[in-house]
Amino acid sequence: MTRPPHAREKVLDAYCRLLREDGERAATMEAIAAAAGVSKGGLLYHFPSKEALAEALIARFEEIAALGLAEMEHAEEGPARNFVRTSVHSGTEMDHYFAAVHRLAQAANEAAITALESAHAAWLDLIRAEVGDDHAAEAIMLIGEGLYYHSTMPGSWSRGTFAATVEPLLAQVDRLRSGA
Repeated sequence: MTRPPHAREKVLDAYCRLLREDGERAATMEAIAAAAGVSKGGLLYHFPSKEALAEALIARFEEIAALGLAEMEHAEEGPARNFVRTSVHSGTEMDHYFAAVHRLAQAANEAAITALESAHAAWLDLIRAEVGDDHAAEAIMLIGEGLYYHSTMPGSWSRGTFAATVEPLLAQVDRLRSGA
């Protein structure tokens, strides 16, 4: 039997969802409380300000990113293939928090910008260590980033065209890894 989510978790999830769906300006304390199904006083008990909410959201993103980085580092297929294969948006917790932190970064939140830059740098470092060629590693990152971008786009063209071609993209990753 699973326990119902704690109010703090419900608030953080609601904030994450509002950021992703409506942006930073729409994520007011009142809107967050309503979306979480808690009173504004209940929200303020756990998060006394929007800054505290943003800090908690970014910290959660960093935790999830660190877990993903460890999986990427130890992936049997190697970091480069793992990065590209997992770059299809599939509605994971990482996808949700990445998008929310990205929305904060778009609103010039320095901590969000730093968190995203750190995650990208760590991914690139792992790929670079595996591949041994800076330009090939950057090309692999761009393949993954492009795949992620297109898999988040509305409509079937982007998702159907690019997400449907992951295996050929992985073959290209293999060519870049081997220096071919």
